[in-house]
Amino acid sequence: MGTLKITKKHHKHLNNPFPSTPKSLPFIQGRLIINSQTAPSNKTFSVGKDFQLLWSIKNGGSLSIYHQSQPTKTLWSTIPGQAFVTAALCETEVEESRGSFAVKDRNVYLLCDHQKIEDIRVISEPDHHFDQFNDLSSGNTSFAQKNDLKDTQFPALMITGWLFSNRRKKRHQESGIYKDTQFATRGPPTCARYWVLFDQKNNNQIGFQVRVGPPNFEFQQRISPTPLGRHRRSRWKLGKIRRRKLGWFRFVTRSRGFVAVSSSSEEEMEMKAAELTEFNRICITYSSEGNERFYGFGEQFSHMDFKGKRVPVFVQEQGIGRGDQPITFAANLVSYRAGGDWSTTYAPSPFYMTSMMRSLYLEGYDYSVFDMTRHDKVQIQIQSNSVQGRILNGNSPSEIIENFTENIGRPPELPKWIISGAVVGMQGGTEAVRRVWDELKDHSVPISAFWLQDWVGQRETMIGSQLWWNWEVDTTRYHGWQQLIKDLGAKNIKVMTYCNPCLAPTDKKPNRRRNLFEEAKKLDILVKDKCGEPYMVPNTAFDVGMLDLTHPDTAAWFKQVLQEMVDDGVKGWMADFGEGLPLDVTLYSGEDPISAHNRYPELWAQINREFMEEWKSARAGKEKEDPEEALVFFMRAGFRDSPKWGMLFWEGDQMVSWQANDGIKSSVVGLLSSGISGYAFNHSDIGGYCAVNLPFIKYHRSEELLMRWMELNAFTTVFRTHEGNKPSCNSQFYSNHKTLSHFARCAKLYKAWYFYRTHLVKEAAQKGLPVCRHLFIHYPNDRNVHSLSYHQFLIGTEILVVPVLDKGKKNVKAYFPQGETCSWQHIWSGKLFKEHGSEAWVEAPIGYPPVFIKAGSTVGETFVDNLRNFGIL
Repeated sequence: MGTLKITKKHHKHLNNPFPSTPKSLPFIQGRLIINSQTAPSNKTFSVGKDFQLLWSIKNGGSLSIYHQSQPTKTLWSTIPGQAFVTAALCETEVEESRGSFAVKDRNVYLLCDHQKIEDIRVISEPDHHFDQFNDLSSGNTSFAQKNDLKDTQFPALMITGWLFSNRRKKRHQESGIYKDTQFATRGPPTCARYWVLFDQKNNNQIGFQVRVGPPNFEFQQRISPTPLGRHRRSRWKLGKIRRRKLGWFRFVTRSRGFVAVSSSSEEEMEMKAAELTEFNRICITYSSEGNERFYGFGEQFSHMDFKGKRVPVFVQEQGIGRGDQPITFAANLVSYRAGGDWSTTYAPSPFYMTSMMRSLYLEGYDYSVFDMTRHDKVQIQIQSNSVQGRILNGNSPSEIIENFTENIGRPPELPKWIISGAVVGMQGGTEAVRRVWDELKDHSVPISAFWLQDWVGQRETMIGSQLWWNWEVDTTRYHGWQQLIKDLGAKNIKVMTYCNPCLAPTDKKPNRRRNLFEEAKKLDILVKDKCGEPYMVPNTAFDVGMLDLTHPDTAAWFKQVLQEMVDDGVKGWMADFGEGLPLDVTLYSGEDPISAHNRYPELWAQINREFMEEWKSARAGKEKEDPEEALVFFMRAGFRDSPKWGMLFWEGDQMVSWQANDGIKSSVVGLLSSGISGYAFNHSDIGGYCAVNLPFIKYHRSEELLMRWMELNAFTTVFRTHEGNKPSCNSQFYSNHKTLSHFARCAKLYKAWYFYRTHLVKEAAQKGLPVCRHLFIHYPNDRNVHSLSYHQFLIGTEILVVPVLDKGKKNVKAYFPQGETCSWQHIWSGKLFKEHGSEAWVEAPIGYPPVFIKAGSTVGETFVDNLRNFGIL
């Protein structure tokens, strides 16, 4: 970002319970102008060997890209006569509070909203003629560096020209969420060189790069039709401004030229514009169809289709309530923006695919906003002066997912033990674990592991019991730790624990062996504040240090912490957090903390994954290949490339409620949207996590909610419980005989499709396809499927699940999609549903979740046979 102001809200305890949507740059529109003397007329260009770009001067000029295998299918196209690249220089304020971030665009200093095409040129060989595109006025180096072209298949295509603007008065947006916003550009008119490069990356991906040069006030008259007198007056005024002393103007040294400023008069804004040396916004605008549906954008919890919405792509806390009331009101009131909204998520991704089989994603980690509020166009706003991305070719959603994950990476196969039975999440110490284990044995529950997040011990704080963030076993709470692990292991039950990239001072912890915070501090591997001291990050009732994952010594040190944990016999862990890197930290790498913020969860996953691979490589012989001895970790925060590094994901902290934005329904939306975005293995806490016990607002996990969530998660990749943040307020699987019996039934239901789950896990590692799938993936031509959200989903291709997600509901409406040749068979009654494209009401008492199999399929028949063998059918 260019001009940046960060406002801390951590300790503000009385806030607006209905905060407004953070405003970003409004939808920018401008003209496209063609230099007819230098730019070619209508022409088709080859890009690599598989793609072609059609340039047409009809109706003002436009570009269209298509794959040579389907010349009638447009993958990406611009709007005739309208600029497809624009640039701006804005002031940005980020309001930050305990992992929640509101990014707001303030003053617009400079705007280049018109585009002129000077040249379209074929580049036929590596590095050929790239230096001639240098911006001589600023002394920039060549447009394309060698590492940008490492995957290029030539010929590539370069488009060059100028962006420019005229001095303007305030104007109103015509439509969209900012239709009532006055949009003023107060800085002087300016222009800038731009470069657009298209190059083939592989058979199904074409890359694009856009870069904008520095603001140029001297050449403005040549580029735009501004009257000469006005131009001279602007230059005279600008020269006068430059001669003034700017003692109030403080430059902050950042890797990308950060400047700290405040709101000011129009004259002061022109002074600032005169001194700033680069744009900090690029907007890419292109066409869309009015009925086109947009899916993806990472793990999204409120919506599947994003047509008509503006989607910010920024890692952060998902929020408490996210618009569901009254909890969002209460959360926002006591902690700034803690409630979140429909767009806040731990794991966003600058990626989408559409119902018309178009797909695009951005590379890099800059903050971006995808604006789909216009019916006929899309605009991506990137907070940078350059951007890279890729346009994908594919004939189906599954093919696009495969092509996407081929580049960003896919997860490895999960160890079979983690998907073979229930992962029992509980707390309380050694005696509590042994007591619950006995109860589970009495009910013949198939168990994979005990997940014990309180293995580090607990302390009492002002908000209740909280973990000691010092990643070693608390031998008082878990006395006989190694013997407990050994006893469970004798029955093929693993032990899993918990850690995160933060460390709490433990001076007051009585039985610690190591003080990891002090160790990290001495090694200088914690993120720093402006004074060079460890940055203490507020976290509920205590502050913590955060590991600087850009430091070369951090990974080795933390892997040694994990090694000690694994040496005790631990086989898995939750790698929590990763979404809360503050934006005013100083990192060892010196990089911009805005983009480092989005990269941080990937670095966190990478350290955990590298340790797992190194541990596996260090083992010898048969033991090295033993799937029963493999390690696994799971995490919630992520970004675009997280599927490459993460093994398994979970959806974070849903409310213990039936509500849509942050309750059980949202867990289904998150599961399916993340699956489209490459997160093949995902699941949620059974029963949700966040309970509230305020005098006038109470969210307690009911028995019915717990049981319905068990039924839902019996059809996800991993079947794992969580006691929640307030265990005593929540119904638990061990609460009584009824909950234990239902837990056993659902664990067996989960076990019954283990054979198919192992197949889907292998397929995911090979192709990137998720285990749990939105019906759009396999029935994209059925328009009724496009409107489905949390209502139902597929397991692979053979099982259809219609979960019960409403309180007191005893039946649900199932939809049987068009395009299927088989009938769907209800597993409990055996009834066949033969009419495709139809709906039917299905009985769904507790214990009998509506599940359907393809009639006559081997998978379906084996699943039903297993249900009979387990005695639940």
